[in-house]
Amino acid sequence: MVGILLEPKTLPWPVDWPALFGREAPLLVEIGFGGGHFLADLARRRPEANIIGVEISLPAIRRAQRKLQQAGAAHVRLLPADARELLWALCAPQTVAEVYINFPDPWPKAAHHHRRLIQLPFLHLLATRMPPGGLLEIATDHADYQQAILETLQQTPYFRSRLATPYVTADPDRLITKYEQIALNEGRSCHYYKWARKAAAAPAAFPVPEVFPMPHVVMQTPLNLDQIEAAYEPMRFNENGVHINLMEMFRARDRRKLLVEAYVQEDPVAQRVGLLIREREDGRFIITLHEVGFPRPTTGLRHAVGCLAGWLHGLHPETAITQHNLGDGLSAE
Repeated sequence: MVGILLEPKTLPWPVDWPALFGREAPLLVEIGFGGGHFLADLARRRPEANIIGVEISLPAIRRAQRKLQQAGAAHVRLLPADARELLWALCAPQTVAEVYINFPDPWPKAAHHHRRLIQLPFLHLLATRMPPGGLLEIATDHADYQQAILETLQQTPYFRSRLATPYVTADPDRLITKYEQIALNEGRSCHYYKWARKAAAAPAAFPVPEVFPMPHVVMQTPLNLDQIEAAYEPMRFNENGVHINLMEMFRARDRRKLLVEAYVQEDPVAQRVGLLIREREDGRFIITLHEVGFPRPTTGLRHAVGCLAGWLHGLHPETAITQHNLGDGLSAE
């Protein structure tokens, strides 16, 4: 099967899913599909739907890919990404018909509870991507997490139980997966939540992130690359929810370029990129993104280029910014 595994870096924000699948159909998403047993069964039962499985474990993705290829499930795509990235960046509002979350990581230690997926902000994000009546199904075998899931679902104004009770402890219609069977064999109860998107409007707090032209700053300075390299030290910045870590600096073999390894974290993505300081033929310097790794020119990467340029600008009083495309963050002198 061609194209079952998607590369998130090459997908547009948002994705036109009907165009990608080649047909108009309800969009179903399984978050954290593990070995792919439930996903493969979902594909078998729902041939009329377009299905996406999102997972961060590469071994799990490879196992699921083999299962789906053997089954000939041409209406399924696998995405190696975080669920928030899929929903926030790749899915336009009200485009996801059904979401399945099977046995999410319970993060049992109290200090790690903030990492749990099922929390009010996540349900708010989910609500912005689902139409009224959209289906949400969650399963867990962790006693503490099941109570937290219940409390969170009962607090959200955007979802309601489709059953007479908030959850059930048996679901004979669903496939019993490998890890579900392990839990049952060990005597743990499984809880199944079958909820639906209510008609209540969800504030648009999660706009699809904007992608900008490749950011760049052009500078004129009496400094040379040797002096810039000698002055450099790793730096960290936190600006408007964007966390920037400028790490090691490297010198190119031709001696006319410096590369700074950078890590930029912003909602809903994190990117490890190279920031380039290159000497131009006219003697000026350009600070921009290196294109290796398909960097996404987000607001955060614009900030990162601006931070590096600001550092360089402060090294010498005669340094001047002559051109840039970073908006109001810098001023050409």
